[in-house]
Amino acid sequence: MSTILEVNKVVKRYGEYVALNEVTLSVPKGSIYGLLGPNGAGKTSLIRIINQITLPDSGHIILDGEKLQPKHVQYIGYLPEERGLYNTMKVGEQCLYLAQMKGLSKAEAKKQLEYWFERLEIKGWWNKKIQELSKGMAQKIQFVVCVLHKPKLLIFDEPFSGFDPVNANIIKDEILKLREDGATIIFSTHRMESVEELCDHIALIHKSNKLIEGKLNDVKRQFKTNTYEVGILSNNVEGLMYDITQKFTVGPANFKSLNDSLKLEIQLGTATSNELLNLLTQRGQVNHFVEKIPTVNDIFIRTVSDK
Repeated sequence: MSTILEVNKVVKRYGEYVALNEVTLSVPKGSIYGLLGPNGAGKTSLIRIINQITLPDSGHIILDGEKLQPKHVQYIGYLPEERGLYNTMKVGEQCLYLAQMKGLSKAEAKKQLEYWFERLEIKGWWNKKIQELSKGMAQKIQFVVCVLHKPKLLIFDEPFSGFDPVNANIIKDEILKLREDGATIIFSTHRMESVEELCDHIALIHKSNKLIEGKLNDVKRQFKTNTYEVGILSNNVEGLMYDITQKFTVGPANFKSLNDSLKLEIQLGTATSNELLNLLTQRGQVNHFVEKIPTVNDIFIRTVSDK
């Protein structure tokens, strides 16, 4: 898969503090790329460099085959966590102004704004001032401003902040459609459930260093422990436990079930899942048998805690 953004050994310092330590990333075209990390990890510093708000101390960035330069601002859409709208300016007037700053003519800007205002059902907001809008309403306007010039690369920093569940779903669907239409999206968030839903690639930055990068499923495979959650009904629990502990590592499990069954977490070791399932079916009625796949949250906590 070809890349749209390459970050090559980027270093950023603020005095004695190192915000980014030779960070190298590769963002595939047409992907939703989760940029993850705790507060202070260096994510915002990297996003600011990609947007040319600040410059790296060393290293460089390639955007769609060219070294990053001022002209590329029109190819990038940025939705910052801290919103940057002018409170006393009318919504429509402000959107037209910002669209033209991104290189659109006034006529094209109006056309795109009409499309997005209709799509997001906000046509009645054109003459409202930003200060008259709720945080979620203002967030919708910021989203429109970010995407209306059809950039190749979109950077969303906590895009669901301020949204109720209904509007968060609307924006999630729009993000997925943008990818379907050819955009590449860098998605920075602390909401790991959103990463699970949206991202196909992730990178994890911690203490200024990249620790993880890759396809989400590949990363999950690296962290899985060949452990299964098992629910089983047995007339001889003591005998069952004796048999399985001879071959497997066994502990209690905690998962939701409608059955009043014995809940176990069983690590295979060198055995196969078929061997485990055969043993269990000989000893009782199996009503739950699921491989325990690590979540993004599991991977995040495990990786950050180990460093």
